[in-house]
Amino acid sequence: MALSATDLTAGLVVVANRLPVDRVVHHDGSVSWQRSPGGLVTALEPVMRGNDGAWVGWHGGVGETVEPFVDEGLTLVPVPLSTEDVEGYYEGFSNATLWPLYHDVVAPPQFHREWWNSYVRVNQRFANRTAEVAEQDGVVWVQDYQLQLVPAMLRLHRPDLRIGFFLHIPFPPTELFQQLPWRRQILEGLLGADLVGFQLPGGAANFVRLVRARVGHKTHRDTVFLPGGRVVTVAPYPISIDSQGFEQLARRPEAEQRAQEIRADLGNPRTVLLGIDRLDYTKGMPQRLRAFGELISDGKIDVNEAAFVQVATPSRERVGQYQVLRDDIERLVGRLNGSLGRIGRPPITYLHSSYPREEMAALYRAADVMVVTPLRDGMNLVAKEYVACRFTEDGALVLSEFAGAADELRQAYQVNPYDINGLKAALLEAMNASPRELGRRMRAMRRQVADNDIGRWASTFLAELRRVRPPHGKPTRPSSVAS
Repeated sequence: MALSATDLTAGLVVVANRLPVDRVVHHDGSVSWQRSPGGLVTALEPVMRGNDGAWVGWHGGVGETVEPFVDEGLTLVPVPLSTEDVEGYYEGFSNATLWPLYHDVVAPPQFHREWWNSYVRVNQRFANRTAEVAEQDGVVWVQDYQLQLVPAMLRLHRPDLRIGFFLHIPFPPTELFQQLPWRRQILEGLLGADLVGFQLPGGAANFVRLVRARVGHKTHRDTVFLPGGRVVTVAPYPISIDSQGFEQLARRPEAEQRAQEIRADLGNPRTVLLGIDRLDYTKGMPQRLRAFGELISDGKIDVNEAAFVQVATPSRERVGQYQVLRDDIERLVGRLNGSLGRIGRPPITYLHSSYPREEMAALYRAADVMVVTPLRDGMNLVAKEYVACRFTEDGALVLSEFAGAADELRQAYQVNPYDINGLKAALLEAMNASPRELGRRMRAMRRQVADNDIGRWASTFLAELRRVRPPHGKPTRPSSVAS
């Protein structure tokens, strides 16, 4: 349902790069909207409904304007992007500059002035749209690295608002962040918020340290003191999942039946290992596949008794680095299967596709060992989803110590994904652990995930945002566009 301008005011506004819906074009040419998978909208939906909420974001189309509309009771406010915007702001600065820089330079970041200028323009567009939508003294929650300038831009025009920002990916250490030519502008952009949230305490500490050194503001622990008396609170808020929803999916008879079918299709091996990742160079897929292949070639694993399923969800397929990564992984899988496999027994099943939550739950139920070994990750919710689905309190989680989830899931078999020998040892330990040991570890991880689900994450952040300052805070003027 389309909305008029008079309907477009909201007490709570979520601002994200993408709307929580995907457009579906049917055979007859009609268009509908389908809810995107993911825990963020699940967590925020009840809060938004209770606060006359609106969601501002890009609808996914290029070069077109879509009017605000209501879908399943949610007010959605699209922000248009042109082809040039997608290339410069999204594929360029967001995903070829910030993404690799924030992920410990796993791939070299590229610094182009044209991309930065596009990033500024699009952030201003998001800020302008949000300023139109948010009601007086409302609450705005800005999400993630694509929109780090929005808080300061928004505060300049709407000092009445309470503004929160949450970074879903890692925030890098000082030595890496300082490579960014526009480092001060990013820091000042984030300081437009009243509350800046990170996944881990280390990210929050890095930010405060950089603000003190590069912007010159006084800081004390988790507080930044700005000229004019305004303060910014900086704190970790580790994100989570809809743990109850995933467990309910896993408990369905259909999920158990599908899990048995998956194991049968793999030849009913003694051990099924599983990796589920977005196709990204930060996820460590080549390292884990090589480790598994070496265990077979070393004679430590029998190809007839173990199978590895790797799901690689398509991602950013227009970006050159991702096209190269896909080709590299497909060649690696082909080489390992060709050299180590038997007729009807390929050691690795590689699936380059997206799957609904129901199929994911069945895969989690089918897997004896979940392998989550990113080279760097803000949190990694797949690890928590696996734990939520193991209501039988069995199964093993092999987890990178460089994933944010490692701080909470301490009973996982934690590894350095760069250490292939260490990764091989952890895989063997997880595969050969006793049921008693697996149960002890899984019970502790399940308590952690159940007690700290995504609903608690969202309510905790928003409660703190409403507490940190009175309305009508003074604005801080962001730096001008740098060349």
